[in-house]
Amino acid sequence: MTMHAATLTPPQALRLAIALSMGAAVSLGITRFSYALLLPPMRADLGWSYTLAGAMNTANAAGYLLGALMTPALMRRFGPVRLLVGGALWASLFMAASGFFTSASALLVQRLLAGLASAWVFVAGGLLAARLGTLQPSRAGFLLGLYYGGTGFGITLSALLVPPVLQAASGEAHGWAWAWWALALASFAGTAVLGYAAHAMPGGAHASAAAASTQAPAVQPAGVRRFGWALSGYALFGAGYIGYMTFVIALLHEQGASPVRITIFYALLGVACVASSRLWAGLLDRFHGGQPQALLNALLGLATLLPVLSAAWPVTLVSGLLFGAVFLSVVASTTALVRHNLPAEQWATGISAFTIIFALGQIVGPTVTGWISDGPGGLARGLVASALALWIGAALASRQRPLLPT
Repeated sequence: MTMHAATLTPPQALRLAIALSMGAAVSLGITRFSYALLLPPMRADLGWSYTLAGAMNTANAAGYLLGALMTPALMRRFGPVRLLVGGALWASLFMAASGFFTSASALLVQRLLAGLASAWVFVAGGLLAARLGTLQPSRAGFLLGLYYGGTGFGITLSALLVPPVLQAASGEAHGWAWAWWALALASFAGTAVLGYAAHAMPGGAHASAAAASTQAPAVQPAGVRRFGWALSGYALFGAGYIGYMTFVIALLHEQGASPVRITIFYALLGVACVASSRLWAGLLDRFHGGQPQALLNALLGLATLLPVLSAAWPVTLVSGLLFGAVFLSVVASTTALVRHNLPAEQWATGISAFTIIFALGQIVGPTVTGWISDGPGGLARGLVASALALWIGAALASRQRPLLPT
């Protein structure tokens, strides 16, 4: 039975936020970030350069951009709930299709289509999480962070799932294909959980969001354009963080890390993503300008540089834990910025604007990082460039001021 806003208890809100977080798990944790685990065996098997390996995630980001551009119209036509579940289903199908191809062009198309569908899921889920937060304002930052932290569930599941599948299929031609199919099954399972979220989403969420807009000072559509500093910082975040998430596993392989250590590293990174929803909730609720994004970008730059400075196992673990504890909260910070500064009827527009600029950064990041990594200095130099992008993004975001009085 669908819950009403008046009867939504804190435990019910928590369960619903966790169910919604499967949207982030499918769209980012599995559809995008599992590729880091598959990059080394696919590159070795198919003879790719780092530039081509990075281009796979560039294609995914390009599809994400197209999906983000389509999302407002699709949201108006189908509503966020149907778009969330339908997009997750398509993303799962495209993941499965990736196991049937070996040509670079076909795989680029599959990565693009998976990115397209994942944008529908991610934006629709973020909007529903923001609306859920309006029903429990005192926990809005936590519920929103929990949605984005759901990406960590997907990352951790990928870390635990892909290595044993690769080992089991090591005697098969193109054994990495079996990992794509296993990940697709995990995505279908996450989609089933999203079906529950669609059924249980409070009927009053839309009404509550509309009511909230009547209580806030009116902001014209030009308000979105006044997020210029935050948007600029977010573009560089997209370019910088994706370099780490695409190539850090390949760097660990080059440094001689064992498969067990790589599994532990990536699984703990995912666990830290989930924990970040609690860690930074107060920061997102307290500040209405670009301060959260600036702080978190600066920390990400440090995390990105650590494995370049030292291959020691404790340093590697600190890098993964810090990165996981921070990077999705940058995404959550932009949704919080929109929620704090725009009336509810403009939230979808605001979230889509940040999603589009995010995608633009991600389109540039993997290929540029791969191109740098193919030159002198290898992957280490590529990750240094990613860290610099994150620090410049932090400086830009720090200049963002609230649009409304706090």
